[in-house]
Amino acid sequence: MRSSDRTPLPAATRQGLAVALATSAYGISFGALSVASGLDVWQTCVLSLLMFTGGSQFAFVGVVAAGGLAAAPAAIASAGLLGVRNAAYAMRMSPVIGPGRWRRALATPFTIDESVAVSLAQPTPAARRTGFWVTGVAIWIGWNATTLAGALLGDVLGDPRAWGLDAAAAAAFLALLWPRLRGRQPLAVAVGAAVVAALLTPWVMPGIPVIAAAGVAVALGWFDPRPASSAADEEKGMP
Repeated sequence: MRSSDRTPLPAATRQGLAVALATSAYGISFGALSVASGLDVWQTCVLSLLMFTGGSQFAFVGVVAAGGLAAAPAAIASAGLLGVRNAAYAMRMSPVIGPGRWRRALATPFTIDESVAVSLAQPTPAARRTGFWVTGVAIWIGWNATTLAGALLGDVLGDPRAWGLDAAAAAAFLALLWPRLRGRQPLAVAVGAAVVAALLTPWVMPGIPVIAAAGVAVALGWFDPRPASSAADEEKGMP
């Protein structure tokens, strides 16, 4: 490995651990809300161990809280809609992870919002791989630990939103995204996706606004009026 490839690795590791810390704190909120919605501690922990995607987990317990166990099919549908985005992430991360069936299978549960964002924010292939694995594994460990803590201490904590835990992960994600909003197209994608998601959120079931917002990026990329050379310049260094 060349020296220039090794240099960004500590920065990728630091970013991954910082995002993992913020996201793990949010796990306390999920654990407390899940138990308050009627799930047992062990059911709450199994959701984090196996589902391991915060948006889908919150959608699931939110629907269960509103409709009880009778709403389980709707809860599963809502969680599934939010999970669709992970399939798109997998396609984008395939060249970062590299070839090999077992390597890609191992990467599957760690292909989440935060690991993809940290990875794609790095300047070199080695740093992108480091950012992905550090973020994904650290969040998995931290998320499951704080889920258990939140489930056990839910009655003591009270409403987790009063502690600001519901905003921790979003704030960390925004801080990571902000430096990448350079140029007209990234800004247009960000603004357009935010507007579409905000307009749809009060009217449609969970998951739809996320997919629709992703569609904004696809549409703007499809109708990108820039010359191919200009678009390639902005993607320089990406896999």
